[in-house]
Amino acid sequence: MFLLAFLIVPVCMVIYTAFVTETGSLTIGHFANFFGQTVFTESFINSVLVSLASVFFASLIAVPLAYLTVRFEFRGALLIQTLGVLPLIMPPFVGAVALQLIFGRSGSVNLLLDDWFGFTVPIMDGLTGVIFVESIHYFPFILLNLVAAMRNIDGAMEESALNLGSRGFRLFRRIIFPLAMPGYLAGAALVFVKVFDDLGTPLVMGVTNMLAPQAYLRITSVGLDDPLGYVISVIMIVFSIAALWMSARLMKGKDYATLQKGGSALQKRRLTAWEAIVAYGWIVLVLLVVLAPHFGILLMSFAKVWSFSVLPDSYTLEHYATVFSDSSGMIGNTLLYCLLSASIDVVIGTAIAYLILRTKLPARQWLDYMASVALAIPGLVLAIGYLRLFRDVNLPFTDTPVIASWVLIMLAYAVRRLPYALRSCMAALQQVHISLEEAAQSLGAGRMSVIRRVMVPLMAGGIMAGFVTSFITAAVELSATIMLVSRESQAPMSYGIYLYMQSVSGRGPGAALGVLAVVVVGLGTYFSHRFVERSRATVQSA
Repeated sequence: MFLLAFLIVPVCMVIYTAFVTETGSLTIGHFANFFGQTVFTESFINSVLVSLASVFFASLIAVPLAYLTVRFEFRGALLIQTLGVLPLIMPPFVGAVALQLIFGRSGSVNLLLDDWFGFTVPIMDGLTGVIFVESIHYFPFILLNLVAAMRNIDGAMEESALNLGSRGFRLFRRIIFPLAMPGYLAGAALVFVKVFDDLGTPLVMGVTNMLAPQAYLRITSVGLDDPLGYVISVIMIVFSIAALWMSARLMKGKDYATLQKGGSALQKRRLTAWEAIVAYGWIVLVLLVVLAPHFGILLMSFAKVWSFSVLPDSYTLEHYATVFSDSSGMIGNTLLYCLLSASIDVVIGTAIAYLILRTKLPARQWLDYMASVALAIPGLVLAIGYLRLFRDVNLPFTDTPVIASWVLIMLAYAVRRLPYALRSCMAALQQVHISLEEAAQSLGAGRMSVIRRVMVPLMAGGIMAGFVTSFITAAVELSATIMLVSRESQAPMSYGIYLYMQSVSGRGPGAALGVLAVVVVGLGTYFSHRFVERSRATVQSA
């Protein structure tokens, strides 16, 4: 019922509105009107090109990084991989502002290049800047999936290729990368979907000739009855689902399995002195670029004046004082919405996992499909569906419209993050052998008692992993938030950061709020790891 009411029906409402006239008759005229206007066709082409280009450049960062740290002996390989994932914990639109100060026309890098060599690199202009920001922010999706895939490759496959004379790049191109292709395509599809749906980054950078900004501008300026906003939403849904479908389709009919599970992994090779210098130099350069948003936002949060200079001219703590005095409610709202949405996600995720893996209900697999569809539904589209569906509905026992409350914000977070929690809960339940439940039942325990006293404790690590993943990703959600916030008193941190970043004078407090958001996400990740390790130790000792 939850998925039906807050995912399927709102999305179907958006699709239905795109295909009907004011009188309710079916039509495709709205789509003809869309493709007949230059601004919309240009936005459509730009969104596709930016998404594809972001996948390409994210791959250039992630593939060598994954291969070097998995294939060769590296001091600090785990640290390198950990630092490589850090971009995910910062909202991309926050990183965009920091990167403008570092790589923009008057940013630190271009000031140095102009001073030393007499030229500048306009990397942060227009669509190029969007591609740069998105590539840096989302490449960890490819990195994480590719590292996991490469670690699962049977070392015997590599040894056979070596014995047959395959070496160097040929070995990587013909053996290693093809065997890791499922992981790469999974990460690349996620990058495409995330970039295609992103609203905050183009808006912050002043780029409106893309689909997501156009949908937002149509709905907010023309109104909820504007059909073109729904047409754009349908196109975004189709392309997001198509990207995920294509990644799965390309794998169909091909066998990537290795011959032995748990056998030897890829043999790690020692680098020669020159190879080590080149490899470490490249990795340091990549990490400096991908971590630049973190350094930039930290400096900006303390900068009193930072304009046309390599580093801030002076420093202050006033921005943090402003945030704690004016925006403390946003921090509380973020914690409230994310805690509630993550709790809903793990409860529903655990229930769906149990129904799929432990029952024989007909069509139970459709629960998994329905929950996973949320991954392909843009937050902007879901928010538009909520506004359309609930615009004439009041909260129970009150006269307050649902669309004017914070409830829809929390529900949007829960629906958008449910796939993450579900995957964690299913993985955790798959590791609980059914014989443990049968043993408890043979001792007289009822079904609910078995779930409460046996299954849930054994699944605690996976449940917590799903909770934290939902929590930290919801904390930086902007696409749905920007549409559903009706007044500033109910705004979370992501919306507050966006508001601050709209003016030059507000960028300091916005950066301070961004730093606090990163700290919240980092602390949540740390404590979740501590809890997971402790729960594992408890289960093993028992």
